[in-house]
Amino acid sequence: MPRNGAPTGRRRAGAGRSPECPSSLTRLTALVPGDEGKSFLASTVAENPTFWFYVPQLPETMHSGEFVLQVLSGKDVQNVYRTPLTLSGKPGIISITPPAQPQYYLKADKKYHWYFHVYCGDPEKTSDNFYVDGFVQRQVLTQALYNQLKTAKPKEYIAYSANNIWYDALTNLGQLRRTNPQNATINKDWVDLLNAVGLQDIAKEPIVQDYNLEK
Repeated sequence: MPRNGAPTGRRRAGAGRSPECPSSLTRLTALVPGDEGKSFLASTVAENPTFWFYVPQLPETMHSGEFVLQVLSGKDVQNVYRTPLTLSGKPGIISITPPAQPQYYLKADKKYHWYFHVYCGDPEKTSDNFYVDGFVQRQVLTQALYNQLKTAKPKEYIAYSANNIWYDALTNLGQLRRTNPQNATINKDWVDLLNAVGLQDIAKEPIVQDYNLEK
């Protein structure tokens, strides 16, 4: 459960308001801890973490998406990074990594709010989209965790998971699953990780695309 006062977002897209949006888009899902449709704040130790989503089959006319990362300071919200994405339309899991450039790096102990939109009409009209959103906070990498990661290599996800560093556990395991699709242990650990946060309905979905936005 979220700690007292921790912000929550939308883990499942829920219904869109535009009649142009197919109902299958309600299955748009962020791969983050949460409770049913709600997403909870989770941690990373990376300066530019990777974000993971399940995107359902998209019609030909709907391949337009957007990823937004904002920093919260008090009541103020500032855009850190924002990019349009062209989606393949194939159903499956995608990952999005903002560019590894200092102006986009997460600062330790600030809270960041991200959004992932899929547009099914005019991107200028906010009603014509389905979205999921959530929160991430960067923790400082401790010597103890550093040592655990070294011992766990190449399965760093075991150490990340044990320390509740969700984004990095998922990313390390997702990259291993992408490069070793037939590895039974990695596949089982991936399914177990998603099951642990109630995402068993998408745990077996293929990883279809990696948006590494080094531009």
